[in-house]
Amino acid sequence: MEQAPATVLVYSDDRNVREQVRLAAGRRPAADVPPVEFLECATQPAVLAALDRGGIDVCVLDGEAVPSGGMGICRQIKDEIFHCPPVLVLIGRPEDAWLATWSRADAVVTHPIDPVALADALAGLLRNRLTASNNG
Repeated sequence: MEQAPATVLVYSDDRNVREQVRLAAGRRPAADVPPVEFLECATQPAVLAALDRGGIDVCVLDGEAVPSGGMGICRQIKDEIFHCPPVLVLIGRPEDAWLATWSRADAVVTHPIDPVALADALAGLLRNRLTASNNG
């Protein structure tokens, strides 16, 4: 039986970064998680509108995006959205991991995007999300 796809919101002002995320994750980041569909957002208002509509399983936010960075958006949505989906933040340098902690990101991957690291982190967040929704 085919699993319903999970929706992954990908935010970056740079379409190349959004494409790198899609290519790194592929259609299914791991065999034990559902296939994924991507919803791309290039602005903070688009991210907030998509989350308000619901149906987002995981967010991937570019911490290097301008003018609104993914870490600031992550902190905002963690504060404002009830049952906020898990968030993976893309950071510019490993030294920025403390900022991702401040933003309350659930996972981080550094630029340039390592496809294996991104797929592993995304699959982990999807597993946790599915387990939480099945238990709650």
